[in-house]
Amino acid sequence: MQDELLQFKLQKVWTLVDLPNEKRAIGTKWVYRNKKDERAIRLFLAYALFKDFVVYQMDVKSAFLYGKFEEEVYVCQPPGFEDPDFPNKVYKVEKALNGLHQALRACFTNVKTTSTPMKTHKPLLKDADGEDVDEHLYRSMIGSLMYLTSSRPNIMFAVCACARYQGNLKVSHLHAMKRIFKYLKGQPKLGLWYLKYSPFDFVAYTDSDYAGASLYRKSTTGGYQLLQCRLISWQCKKQTMVANSITKAEYIAALNCCGWVLWIQNQLLNYRYNFMQTKIHIDNKSTICIVKNPVFHSKTKHIKIRHHFIRDSYEKKLIQMIKIYTDQNVADFLTKAFDVSRFQYLIASIGMLNL
Repeated sequence: MQDELLQFKLQKVWTLVDLPNEKRAIGTKWVYRNKKDERAIRLFLAYALFKDFVVYQMDVKSAFLYGKFEEEVYVCQPPGFEDPDFPNKVYKVEKALNGLHQALRACFTNVKTTSTPMKTHKPLLKDADGEDVDEHLYRSMIGSLMYLTSSRPNIMFAVCACARYQGNLKVSHLHAMKRIFKYLKGQPKLGLWYLKYSPFDFVAYTDSDYAGASLYRKSTTGGYQLLQCRLISWQCKKQTMVANSITKAEYIAALNCCGWVLWIQNQLLNYRYNFMQTKIHIDNKSTICIVKNPVFHSKTKHIKIRHHFIRDSYEKKLIQMIKIYTDQNVADFLTKAFDVSRFQYLIASIGMLNL
C-alpha cells in the first residue's frame, strides 16, 4: 500500500494541503475483498459459449481514478497511512487518471515493436555491475504486466522471468521488461479465441525446463488446461527446490498440473460434467513410468512422498498420462523463450487469434 501511495505522490496525482474553510474532505477506508478467480470466469465463459448462453458484463470503474472533476476534491489520508509530519492535512486531488499509466503511454508512444516478448539467447542475470534503476517504477510496471497475464498467456514466461528480479535492479532488467511492452504494442488485438462448435473435452499439458532459471539454476514449471481448444488455465512457476534430475523436474511439473486438473474437474461438477481420466500430455517417458509404477522403489526415493498423490490420482482413474513429442507439447511455451517461427506456432496452438 505504501508503494501505491508513493506512486500517486511521485506522479503528482495529489498533494498534501490544509483543508480550506467551508470545504469537507471525503473519508477513506481500506476494503479487503477476495476477487473472483479468473480461471473460474474463463471456465464459465467457455461453458456459456458451448451452451449458447447470452452473457452480460457490468464494468464498474473507480470514480476517484477515472472521473472528471468539475471542482476541487479533498480526500482524507487513509487510516494507518497518515503522513507523520503532516497528520492533519488532507489530499488535494490534482488529476483523476493514474499518473503511472500516463507515464507509460508517454514512454511507448513512438517506440518500435518486437516480434517476441523476450530474447532467446540472452537470459536475465543479476548483472551486479550494471546501472541501477528506480525500483518503484519497475515494480509498478511488473504489476501492470502481471495483471495482463490473466488474458495474455503469450507473455506469461517473459513476465515471470522479469518478476524474479525485484531487488538490486539494473538497466538490463528494465530493458527486458520494456521489450514486453514493445511486443504488446505490436499485438493490441491478440487474444484468446473460444470456438463455439468444438467438443467439450478436458485435456492438459505439462512441461518443465530443467535448471532453466539462470538465477540459482532452478527449473521452471509450465502447464495448460483446456476444454478441447478453449484455454482455461495456465501456470508458469519457478520450482521451489533445485531438481537433481530432469525426471524430478518433470515429475514436479506434472504434479502441479495434476493439482489444477483436479480443481477444474471439481468445478465442472457444478455444470454436471464429470470428467474422469483426464489426459495429461507430457514429453518425458520416465515421469509416466513413475506415475504408473505402483512400487515405490529406490530410483524415486529422492522425490518426496508428498509428491506422490499424482500416482494416487492415476490409480483412481482421475487422470491419464499421455506421452507426446516435445515439439507437440504446447506447455513448452511457458518454460523458455522462442524464436519468431516457434513462438507464432505456439500462439496458434493455444487458441490465440488477432480479434
